[in-house]
Amino acid sequence: MASRGSILAIPAPGQRGAADDPGSWANVLQAVPLFAGLSRRHVGKIARAGRIVRFHHGTEIVRAGEPGDVLYVVLDGEVTVRKPRARALTVDTGSFFGELSLVDGGPRSATVVAQGEVVCFALRRTAFTKLLRAEPAISIAILTELAARLRAR
Repeated sequence: MASRGSILAIPAPGQRGAADDPGSWANVLQAVPLFAGLSRRHVGKIARAGRIVRFHHGTEIVRAGEPGDVLYVVLDGEVTVRKPRARALTVDTGSFFGELSLVDGGPRSATVVAQGEVVCFALRRTAFTKLLRAEPAISIAILTELAARLRAR
C-alpha cells in the first residue's frame, strides 16, 4: 500500500532555491490546459498563490472518496491516477488533478500516487477563492476549460 504524507524535505524559508518559488514555474503553468486561456499576469498571480510540494515514490497524494481542497499540477515526474472501476492512467509534467475539489470542496474522484520523485504546484481552495474574487476573469477562463473537459468525457 502507498504511504501517505511522505513529502520530500523542502529547505527552510530563506534557504529555498528558485525551484521552490511557485512564481518561477509560471511558464509551466501557462502550458497547463486549465490555465491556457489566461493572461501571463493572471497565471503569475495563480503561481504566487500556490506553493511547491515534493513527494517520494509511492506516496499517495490524494485518495478517492476523501475530502479535497487542493489542485495539483505535476511540474516534474509522473503520477498514476486510479479511478474506481477504471484502468489506471500514468500522467506527467503539465498534468493536473484535484480541479473539481478545488471548485466545490467535494470528495476526490481518484487516488493519485507518485511514481518516482514528483514535484507539484499545489493551490489551496481558500487561496483560489480569494484570487477569483479579486480577478473574475480567471473564473471565466477556468470555467470554460472545465466545461470543455466535462463535455469531452
